[in-house]
Amino acid sequence: MTSRNQKTRDKPPAGPSIIADYRLQPGVPDEMIDPDGNIRPGWAELMSAFDRLGPVELAARFERADQYLRDAGVFYRKYDGAEGKERDWPLAHVPLLIGEADWSRISAGLIQRAELLETVVADVYGDNRLVQQGLLPPELVARNGEFLRPMVGVKPVSGHHLHFCAFELGRGPDGAWWVLGDRAQAPSGAGFALENRVATTRALSDIYAEMNVHRLAGFFRSFRDTLFADARRDGGRVGILTPGQLNETYFEHAYIARYLGLMLLEGEDLIVEDGKVMVRTVAGPKPVSVLWRRVDASFVDPLELRYDSRIGTPGMVEALRNGSISMINALGTGLLETRALAAFMPRLSKKLLGQDLLLPEIATWWCGQPKEQRHVIDNFDNLLIGPAFATTLPFDDLRGTALGSTIPPEQKAALIERIRANGADYVGQEPVQLSTAPVYADGRLQPRPITLRVYAARTADGWTIMPGGFARVGSTLDASAIAMQRGGQAADVWVLSSKPVERVSLLPQDGQKLVRNSPGSLPSRAADNLIWLGRYAERCEATVRILRAYNARLAELSKADLPILTHCATFLDSIDVDAAEAMPQGLLASIDSAVHSAGQIRDRFSPDGWLALNDLQKTAQRFATRIKPGDDATRAMTVLLRKLAGFSGLVHENMYRFAGWRFLELGRRLERAIQIARIVSHLTDRNAPDGSLEMLLEIADSVMSHRRRYSVSAGTQSAVDLLALDPLNPRSVIFQLIELRAQIEMLPGGVEDGQLSASAKAALQIETELRVANPADMTPARLDKLAADIGILAGLVAAAYFV
Repeated sequence: MTSRNQKTRDKPPAGPSIIADYRLQPGVPDEMIDPDGNIRPGWAELMSAFDRLGPVELAARFERADQYLRDAGVFYRKYDGAEGKERDWPLAHVPLLIGEADWSRISAGLIQRAELLETVVADVYGDNRLVQQGLLPPELVARNGEFLRPMVGVKPVSGHHLHFCAFELGRGPDGAWWVLGDRAQAPSGAGFALENRVATTRALSDIYAEMNVHRLAGFFRSFRDTLFADARRDGGRVGILTPGQLNETYFEHAYIARYLGLMLLEGEDLIVEDGKVMVRTVAGPKPVSVLWRRVDASFVDPLELRYDSRIGTPGMVEALRNGSISMINALGTGLLETRALAAFMPRLSKKLLGQDLLLPEIATWWCGQPKEQRHVIDNFDNLLIGPAFATTLPFDDLRGTALGSTIPPEQKAALIERIRANGADYVGQEPVQLSTAPVYADGRLQPRPITLRVYAARTADGWTIMPGGFARVGSTLDASAIAMQRGGQAADVWVLSSKPVERVSLLPQDGQKLVRNSPGSLPSRAADNLIWLGRYAERCEATVRILRAYNARLAELSKADLPILTHCATFLDSIDVDAAEAMPQGLLASIDSAVHSAGQIRDRFSPDGWLALNDLQKTAQRFATRIKPGDDATRAMTVLLRKLAGFSGLVHENMYRFAGWRFLELGRRLERAIQIARIVSHLTDRNAPDGSLEMLLEIADSVMSHRRRYSVSAGTQSAVDLLALDPLNPRSVIFQLIELRAQIEMLPGGVEDGQLSASAKAALQIETELRVANPADMTPARLDKLAADIGILAGLVAAAYFV
């Protein structure tokens, strides 16, 4: 029997080789072609596979990868405005291939470098011997914006300052990998590396399976196990500390939290009590033992660090002094990213480790020293001149760094004078000549500059290097176009083995003890967003149903000033929806609010649910520019209603019945009860025109139920009975109250020692009043009061769990 992969291998090439038009840049090293013009090992196999696929199939496969990323909602935030905009993740479809021997040299060099950085930062915040012995100039520490004085003398509870680092690498003209920069503050990209891998293998699954590519899951499993082992010692929780959804890499924060099973926390989720860090949950404050920090250190504590931080937690530094929290990485490690520090790393390595650096570094001269300052001024035109305390890479810093020869004469003279006067503020560095790698663009392979970001994690066995990483690829041959904010792309990195590799995953291993999290571990902020997501989704559905009924009658009657339409339009106006608009802004605002609430809890939201919600938003926005009132709007509302039903079904059927689901369900039931009570009140009013009851049953999706339940045509009593008092009708008010009471009682604190909570009592009271009521009792005024009482119930839930 012939396998699909075998058929692919046996398929003859479809035309000329894909590398026939690949043109190297003179004097620039290339990842695929060696200096002698030969294709490197691994690349030959990949290019042969591309040739067998042919350009049409290859383009289709690359589109499949892009479609996966769109479906999964992978994005980064590009700052081209006040808050920036979400952009689709720019995948470079051709992976960067690195041989196992080459990777072993990289790994050894990065482990050495991680140990060196740990030694340096421990001394800076500890004994300060490096400055005393003249190995580090005091200015590089004291004047460094990333040096945090409150952290001096604070020893990390784990015994280490660094736990997760990233390193930016580039291949030099000699073929060796060079270190371009260190990332120790809050390294980003590891989650995107995972998504790059998933997307690339979606497109090239058969090729990937044949090439013995090292897996990434083992790296993350080891680091996750280390985090949880550290937390278990104190009985606390592990969380990722994120700045929030406006951060450019927020998707990655949510993705990693979901992938590793960590809590995604913002500063407002945390409080410090008696020197201990606690997370506000729906079951009260719970201890946190480990925080994987994705927030710049100075923003973490507004009391002792940046006073203007609105994303920090007051008292966090004091908790670190008390040793009650392990911070990954420790506060203050950002100074290791300082560009001027590169000038001293070779000497520090010899002194502290007794070794030369295994991976060389960009030659750097700090102008705070007379000899180095003279060298920079004498060689000004041939060096990159930039700020000494910058933490960006030279080619990422277009405004602050420039090649000396490109600076206009008058500015050049002024800059040289500033260097002479304030040399400590400047560095000179050798220009970076990045190697190129193939990118598939315009139907062919083209060389583009590339850098490699590699990750190191501290585990129980020491430093572990991710067998792969995150390659940044330029959009043009200009190295400055390599940054994501300037159009750069991201490529997967395949580390190739000469033999089959182990298949690893994050699933529990044989004999490993399972640990279940308590339902009360849901942060209050997440619960708040879940309840509002449920409310906004239900509000959208109610609005869509009313608009569909309105526009269907408008299409039939052709006059918007008829009594039934004006009466309906009055109700819509009361909820800030303009019936005259085919796609009212009020409806679009509710949909946007639902998406915003879901965006705050991406770690607790399935990709399918997120895709369904975004599809709803995009469809509504598209309709807003295309449809007209009447038939068009009726059909559009039917489409939106189906999409809303699909979203609700996905969430209801697929979401684990944890505390999070209960709050989402509470939001749905609260909003549906309020909306039904209000619309029943409005359309059963004594001034309601003819046709109101039929419209009411249609809006409540209860036409068939009414026909089967009652042997009479629609009347006020039967409509009120069905929609307010019938406990078997899933659209009735009392049905929502029964569900509300049941869910509230199952929440933490809902029932304690046989006593109902305030919100559970309120739900029971409203339910009881409805159970003993008769249809004749449910006047419009009584229904309006019922809607108000349910709103008060919502406030009681909020007061109990969110404040």
